[in-house]
This record gives sequence, C-alpha cells and structure tokens, in this order.
Amino acid sequence: MWNTVLKLIDWFVPEAAKRERSELGLARNFVFTHLFGPLMAQSICVFLYLTDPQPGIVVWTMIFSIWSFWALPFILKMTRNLQLVALISVQTLAFASLYGSFHYGGVSSPLLPWLLVALLLGFFYLGERPLLVVGMFVGDLLAFYGAYALHGGFAERVPIANLTTVGWISILSATIYMSWMAIYYVSTIALRSDLEREAERHRVTAVRLHQAKDLAERANLSRSIFLAKMSHEFRTPLNAVIGYSELLLEHGQDTGADEQKLTDLQRINAAGQHLLALVTDVLDLSRIESNAVELSAETFELARFVDDVAATAGPLMDQNANRLVVAPIGEMGAVTTDQTKLRQVVLNLLSNAAKFTSSGQITLSVRRDERPGGDWVEIRVDDTGIGISEKDLPKLFQDFAQVSATTSSQYGGTGLGLAVSQKLCALMGGGISVTSEVGRGSSFLVRLPAVLTIEESRVDEPESLAA
Repeated sequence: MWNTVLKLIDWFVPEAAKRERSELGLARNFVFTHLFGPLMAQSICVFLYLTDPQPGIVVWTMIFSIWSFWALPFILKMTRNLQLVALISVQTLAFASLYGSFHYGGVSSPLLPWLLVALLLGFFYLGERPLLVVGMFVGDLLAFYGAYALHGGFAERVPIANLTTVGWISILSATIYMSWMAIYYVSTIALRSDLEREAERHRVTAVRLHQAKDLAERANLSRSIFLAKMSHEFRTPLNAVIGYSELLLEHGQDTGADEQKLTDLQRINAAGQHLLALVTDVLDLSRIESNAVELSAETFELARFVDDVAATAGPLMDQNANRLVVAPIGEMGAVTTDQTKLRQVVLNLLSNAAKFTSSGQITLSVRRDERPGGDWVEIRVDDTGIGISEKDLPKLFQDFAQVSATTSSQYGGTGLGLAVSQKLCALMGGGISVTSEVGRGSSFLVRLPAVLTIEESRVDEPESLAA
C-alpha cells in the first residue's frame, strides 16, 4: 500500500530533486501534504456552505482556495521549482485564512490560526529567503486591515456562536497538519545530525591521512637524501678501484703477466664498472625525487648526436653478438635540450636492448615530427630480443621493479634504469612509451620537444646534497 502511495508521490517529484536525499524528502513531504491535506479541509467547506444563510461567492471562493491546493503538485511537476510552488501554497493558505476570517468571525474567527500555520510553512519551505516570508506576512496583514478599514468592520455572515463546530474542525485539522510537519522536521534534523557526524568523521580521517602523507613524504625525502649522500660517497672509492684495476691490467698486459691474473683483473674492473653504474642510477633517482636535478639546455645537431651515441653503444652490442642499425628518418636538424641526459636515456635503452637480445638486431631510428605548435623529436629503439608480455608492461617504469624474478637472476640489474629514464624524459617535457610481444622483441619510443624551455636553468640543490 505504502509503495503504491510512494510511487504516486514520486510521479510529481522533479528528477533534479531525486538526486539529493534532503531535496527528495522535502519534495515528497510537499506533495503528500498537498494531496491529502485538502481532504481534511473538505469538512470546513461543507460546514460553511451549510451554515452560511446566503452561500454565494464568498463560500465558493473559500472552496476554490482549498481545492486549489490539489493543483500544486501538478504545478510542481510542470515547473520543477519547489520554492516557487511553495511560495504559491503559503500565499494561498494565508489568503484563505484571512479571507475566511474577514467574513466569518473577524479576529475571533477559528480560521485565523491558519495564518500562523502559513507563516511557519513559509519559513519551513523558504528558509533561505526569510525576508520574503516576513514581507508576505506583513503584506497580508496590511491587506486584511485595509479591507477592515474600507468596509467599516468585519462582514458578519454567520454569528460567532455558530462557528464553534468549524472551530473544532479547524483546530483538529491544524493539529494533525502541524504534528505531521513537526515529525518530518524532527526526522530531518536527526538525519542532518547523522550526516554532520559522518562528515566530521571523514574530516578527522582526512586530517589523519594528510598527516600520514606528510610523514611519508618527509621520510621519502630523507631516504632520497641518504641514498644520494651514500651514492656520492661510494663513487669516489669505486672510481679508485676501477682506475687502479685498469692500470694493473695495462701493466700486466705490457709485462706479459699470467693469464689468470689478467682474467681476475678484468673481472675486478667489470664488477667495479657494474657497481658504479648501479650507484649512478641510485644517485640519479634520489636526486630526481629530491627535486635536485639540474637541466642544461644546449643546441646541437641531432644527426651528430645519433652518431656519437651509436659509437658509444658499439661495445654493448658486441657482448651478445648483436648488430646495431641506425636509421635516421628525414631531415633532423638541430635541437635544444639537455644533451647529457638525453644521451643517458638513449644509451640506457640501447643497453637494455643489447642485454635482452642475443645474436639479433637492434635498430635506432630517429625522426623529427614537425607540428604547428612546435617540433618534436622521436627516438625509437627496436630489438629482436625476448620481449615482454602485456601484463608485465606496467612494471617496466616502476622503481626497483623488473618483469620477473627469473629476469633479474638471469640478466641482472636493479630495475632502476627505465625508471630513471622515464623521469628524466618527464623533466625534459616528454616521456617514454613501449610496445612488446613475447619472443618477438620490444620497441621503446622516446618523444621529446625539439626545444626545451627552462624557466630556471638550475634547480637549487638542498644543502644536504651539495657535498
């Protein structure tokens, strides 16, 4: 039964009001009271019609005013404006109360208390516009007094003693109506209290999350500073180890030292070079995370840059018997960016390709993408290596992450190279994307603006990193 009534009520409620719980409740209450409230007032219409010795336009005006409340839900559906329809309702109720009081009992009329009901309903539905409600109330009273002054008194159509019955009916109807509104108001206040408590809990949680975030960021910054300092300290002895191992290796080769000693020296040198590369990656990552990276934009010929990078990458290709193919596309011209960091990114990609490819081909292709808003440089590194599955691609650019434990144990590395390269590309205004297929190789694409604009040519380093 109640579901049927609720569906009937919701038919009048605008769609916009259904999106918010408080608006929906207010609209439903308005429709319900205006569909069933006038039913209670029909007894007043009947009583006035039977009691008035000359039931004419006065009685029919009262009847029409009460019946007009049934039209308001339909007006709400058409206008979709609850405040406008509530304003009409309040004014209609005030008119019926004052008009009825003027003709039936004056200031002693049992219909006059409905004026106070109209005032309360005005504040209930139009609480955001209290001056409008007060202005309407004052205007209605002035009109009531004006009619009294012009008429020279109230129109006594029915003796006040004969209005006792309608007085009881009016009091009962007003009591039921206001009780319903009071119950709804209490439930609304309770709902708002629950919402306020829930909002307060969310606010406290948000504050705690913000504090935890600040602590995590400070801890992360401290970690980055520590790694940067330790990496910086590691590089000095490592350079000494590498330098002395190279000297000993050259001396051994010149003096015809034992082959086993030369092999041991080569291993020491290779291990030192590998460890230095890892320390450099950690230092780069920590400096990026600490916002202590210096970008130096310089203009250089892209073709010459590609030749230099290919020459540097030659020994990397020889390790696994790979062949490097350089494939420039079109006229490349000059670019303005951080040449050192771009070389680091490209060599990192070539090194990765060489490591995961055996007796295959690695292609370095470069092209200039001319656009109206500014040229872009695309550097692509394609290999015929082991490839990467689609589900493992998101792991590539994460710090200290590798595709799998098998990859780490078989090919080595810490998973920092691609993460550092991606961050360096982002600092230079671009990025890296990748496509790959297991068993068929991978393709890494670096895309950067041909002209790097640096607002500040240097990002100041924290004092803790300056050493």
